[in-house]
Amino acid sequence: MTTVDTLAVALADAFLAADRWHRADLVDCGGQVLGVRRRWLWPVADAMLTAYPRAPRDRPRELAAFLADLALLADVVGAAREGGRPVAVRARPVTPNRTVRRPWSTPVLDDLSDLARLLELPPGQLDWYADRRAMNRRAADPRLHHYRYRWAAGGRLIEAPKPRLRALHRRLLAEVLGPLPVHPAAHGFVPGRSAHTFAAAHAGRAVVVRVDLAAFFGSVPARRVYGLFRTAGHPEPVAHALTGLCTLRTPSAVLRAAPTGLPDRAWRLAVLRAGHLPQGAPTSPALANLCAFRLDRRLTGLAGAFEVHYQRYADDLAFSGELPSRRVADLVAAVTEVARDEGFRVHPGKTRIRGRADRQLLAGLVVNERPAVPRAEYDRLRAILHNAARTGLAAQNHTGHPAFAEHLAGRVAWVGHAHPTRAAKLARLLAAATAAPGQTPSCHDAAARGTPPSERK
Repeated sequence: MTTVDTLAVALADAFLAADRWHRADLVDCGGQVLGVRRRWLWPVADAMLTAYPRAPRDRPRELAAFLADLALLADVVGAAREGGRPVAVRARPVTPNRTVRRPWSTPVLDDLSDLARLLELPPGQLDWYADRRAMNRRAADPRLHHYRYRWAAGGRLIEAPKPRLRALHRRLLAEVLGPLPVHPAAHGFVPGRSAHTFAAAHAGRAVVVRVDLAAFFGSVPARRVYGLFRTAGHPEPVAHALTGLCTLRTPSAVLRAAPTGLPDRAWRLAVLRAGHLPQGAPTSPALANLCAFRLDRRLTGLAGAFEVHYQRYADDLAFSGELPSRRVADLVAAVTEVARDEGFRVHPGKTRIRGRADRQLLAGLVVNERPAVPRAEYDRLRAILHNAARTGLAAQNHTGHPAFAEHLAGRVAWVGHAHPTRAAKLARLLAAATAAPGQTPSCHDAAARGTPPSERK
């Protein structure tokens, strides 16, 4: 028996298949679906044209929901049922989706077949990876899951996609998410920006306030990710599939294994139980930045009202300027309220307020004068390199790092960034350490050049 929802979906498909978005054409298409032009199709078409002067060709689900909410349609189905002649849907047109707007230079993905071609997947595999029916989440065998799960120190849940899904994420990151603009205040995981650009904006300020967001990735719900893809111009079915590819609901067995001492345990598990961005997926940092655009915009305006500067590095919010002490508490309270309004939660135990007499630390960099790693970190690295030059790298690899020379080269690049004297001294020590007996020429060559590991093949 035809229900209101079934009839609404059939009519939405029929109306969107019309060549022209005109009353008579819509009624004709509706009549083809029903087998006869019913008189009530005219007021239904009028109501729809009032709500949608233009055809919502990229929003078939939205149109079906609108029709299902019409009291007229409910009356029609109810009266037909009572009269023993229920409304029958005789034909269902296949309505093509269409990208009707593209605010940015994203790929044109009119339907799921376009998305499958972009990802070089058969349609069946696209549905499997998108897991829109949550079959993967409910699977008892972990081998059927698309993610590997690990509770890390501090209560963070690492949800890392397995190799095939990770490859799909990287393609989406490059081709679908890459063209989308992030807010100028966002510095983490943004090409051309870094922890150094984040910290440099706050160097030499009288007061630096750092506010931490709890469960940053998990706090971005699937519905917000879907809204982002819709804003980017993707039709509803494509946006749903993209959302399914990039978000997940943590399986119950993983949640039951959560540490008992997890801070805000009930809230964090509720966040993970719902659709969210997984921490460990290549697409999550970019999506989190994009979904936090309104948060960044509001906090930028708030910072202007307090006459301070604002930047964000992932879940670290930083404010700095000539801020009187009596107004610091007002700023933190206002930031907390804005974050809560945007769906995020401030971690009160990690809020830091530092004046000129204190060590002002942001993203691991001291910003009292100019961004620099703490002196203790520089001294530790120098000691490791000095000892390695005498005893060899293996003797100093206390953590068993599989590529210790490359790891040290990366640390040298980090510690010596924008500090030529430090960089030159550390580079000499690294060259001596990698030239010690037992080291490979390739390690020595890379270390002597000081090439960051991310740029080496």
